Amino acid sequence: MSTDTTPEAPAGSTPNGGVPGGSADEADNVRWFAELGLADLEVVGGKNASLGEMISNLADAGVSVPDGFATTAAAYQRFLGDTGLAARIAERLRTLDTDDVRALSAAGTEIRREVVEQPFPSALEADIRAAYERLAGDDAEASFAVRSSATAEDLPDASFAGQQETFLNVRGIDAVLQAVREVYASLYNDRAIAYRVHHGFDHESVSLSAGVQRMVRSDVGASGVLFTMDTESGFRDAVFITSAYGLGEGVVQGAVNPDEFYVYKPALRAGRPAVLKRGVGEKATKMVYTAHAEVGRTTEFIDVDPADRRRLSLTDDEVHELARQALKIEEHYGRPMDIEWGKDGLTGQLMILQARPETVQSRAGTTSERYRLTGTGDVVVEGRAIGQKIGAGAVRVLTDIDEMDSFTPGDVLVADMTDPDWEPIMKRASAIVTNRGGRTCHAAIIARELGIPAVVGTGTATRALRDGDPVTVSCAEGDTGLVYAGEVGFEVAETELDAMPEIPTKIMMNVGTPEQAFAFSRLPHAGVGLARLEFIINRQIGIHPRALLELETLEPELKAQITERIVAYPSARDFFVQRVAEGVSMIAAAFAPEPVIVRMSDFKSNEYANLLGGERYEPHEENPMLGYRGASRYLSADFADCFAMECEALRYVRDEMGLTNVKIMIPFVRTVAEIEGVVRLLGEHGLRRGENGLSVVMMCELPSNALLAHQFLDHVDGFSIGSNDMTQLVLGLDRDSSLVAGSFDERNPAVLAVLEMAITACLERGKYVGICGQGPSDHPDLAEWLVAQGIESMSLNPDTVVDTWLHLARTSRPA
Repeated sequence: MSTDTTPEAPAGSTPNGGVPGGSADEADNVRWFAELGLADLEVVGGKNASLGEMISNLADAGVSVPDGFATTAAAYQRFLGDTGLAARIAERLRTLDTDDVRALSAAGTEIRREVVEQPFPSALEADIRAAYERLAGDDAEASFAVRSSATAEDLPDASFAGQQETFLNVRGIDAVLQAVREVYASLYNDRAIAYRVHHGFDHESVSLSAGVQRMVRSDVGASGVLFTMDTESGFRDAVFITSAYGLGEGVVQGAVNPDEFYVYKPALRAGRPAVLKRGVGEKATKMVYTAHAEVGRTTEFIDVDPADRRRLSLTDDEVHELARQALKIEEHYGRPMDIEWGKDGLTGQLMILQARPETVQSRAGTTSERYRLTGTGDVVVEGRAIGQKIGAGAVRVLTDIDEMDSFTPGDVLVADMTDPDWEPIMKRASAIVTNRGGRTCHAAIIARELGIPAVVGTGTATRALRDGDPVTVSCAEGDTGLVYAGEVGFEVAETELDAMPEIPTKIMMNVGTPEQAFAFSRLPHAGVGLARLEFIINRQIGIHPRALLELETLEPELKAQITERIVAYPSARDFFVQRVAEGVSMIAAAFAPEPVIVRMSDFKSNEYANLLGGERYEPHEENPMLGYRGASRYLSADFADCFAMECEALRYVRDEMGLTNVKIMIPFVRTVAEIEGVVRLLGEHGLRRGENGLSVVMMCELPSNALLAHQFLDHVDGFSIGSNDMTQLVLGLDRDSSLVAGSFDERNPAVLAVLEMAITACLERGKYVGICGQGPSDHPDLAEWLVAQGIESMSLNPDTVVDTWLHLARTSRPA
């Protein structure tokens, strides 16, 4: 079978793409993609004009797009107008109430039947046949995609994505002709009729073009959707890619939970490794060709081999190549883009199948809208969070679109998955919850457009949630969306971020969850003052590092558990290093070029014991808070190989990915000899202080650090005060004990005296001094006191950044 997916426009074709020697009407029926551009949107619709634009302008830049041909809008108008169909359709729709679901369904069914049964004008059919023969050539087994392209589609301010039909694996001219008629009819799908009404488009003003493309054999390869920005936060410096085995419709429909990748644009442009994150999706099923496409159904879903499900569907090289093509497209169009792609499983070639402007996040303003739960509840189900909002209402479990009448505005829509036919009901929902789907599935796309929260890919929502029960759907807590039983209280705060007043200190953030970094970076900030590596290890790894290093010696049951988790990575060590690097690089990329201070792991022995395999390696300590942690752990023989892996991950992020805004912080240093030893050890692992701009900061959280501040500062570039541990150790309080919790206060005069000692020493030496403890987040008066002492920065919990900033603006005079 021929696998050529980029046929040239036929030699001798006329400038307007018609059949050579044909009449003016014939020449106006068909245009080749290679002769189209964005100026032809009114001729062949947004989708086909965009395909032509890329083929004409980006082929030399390495963007690969399958060529083909399109029927014109004029041909569509003649198809309807010359037969009187257009007048009958207009009359049928003139008084239609699109909110009446049954009336909408009846009208749509009647119109589509008439369109499909309407014969083609002879000239149009002849032109389609001629173009097909040139495109197919001698390949009798060639298959094609026949896609709709509306003349009001894919505009920057109106996304018609998914409103009309796509037909895949279409074989033979008769099947192509039938698919073109079906495409024409799809302009009158119930969802498309309702969409035009709700977005203010006249039915008569929208025409349809049918694009015929040679199929990319992603049925035996992979495919997906990518965006040239983060779809949840609007972060512009990342490319977000979803990928699964088989044809891309499975990902678009939400039938498949795909793999996910983030790629950092500046690293990509610099020719460096640029993958920020790799996420293994379930990929339980894939869409493939049926054996006998000509008899009706052309595609089907089949199960994916369990071993393949646990592997990533793209290599890093392929992810980089897709992202490079996406960047070229974005640069050409001058705006964030929503792109469908396919990998030909026979040739390995990566092809761009569609590209349209992203229409949700790219229009977001500079107002920060922060949703926050004020109550608690039991989590019933969880999945992927779409958006960052919270919604509440009564559960309405729907298994079929015909159950729409039972849905009332404000209900929470719960379904296995959605498709474009569900759009009229989705706009009434306060939130959406689905069993299946990833972050680029139909439910996710529509939820973003509607501005409502959605939790997709839960797996069990339709079984776990009961009809009529009140629930709260929260997407405001990171990458994981949570559905709580009952109506949990929440609040919304808004701030104009481009109007933040000047303050006399730097406000940084404490960030330990990489999946929230892009969203947090939209807040006003001067970087990250504390990125806790143990948070990243706990969430991204979940396995004791020594268990990974000693995998082959573990008992069979534990070894099997760990092997299952790391199967997508080359080795157990690679799993740890890459996952830690992913977590750090996500945060570093989000806040670049501002500094991101990464604290090396500060697990206590009881916390390490909670990791998978941890009980084998961790001692029992009566007071782990004062035991085997921080610098002393790094310098111990038992932990040396584990610390080496942490260093390898950070060196990769800084030296290979080029994220030199990453600084290193060492926690819980008891003696000057310890900090000397750790700095020397960092250097042995390729993290030499002062080299490639590397700063090494020390946590100042023990009284000894303040008492001998100048001696410690001889070996580091500054202090970051940890007010929690400092308060605990100055006052002799176990901060984990509820019995003495009432005496724990960072504003105690003894604590303030030690903090002043540390700040003064740093200022005298001209070295960095900040604070990253909880105190300034909890106590505005402490924040004021720190400013008065000359603190360089305060690193706060993200939810307190705006309030603390505004408080300091009211109470402090800028320096």
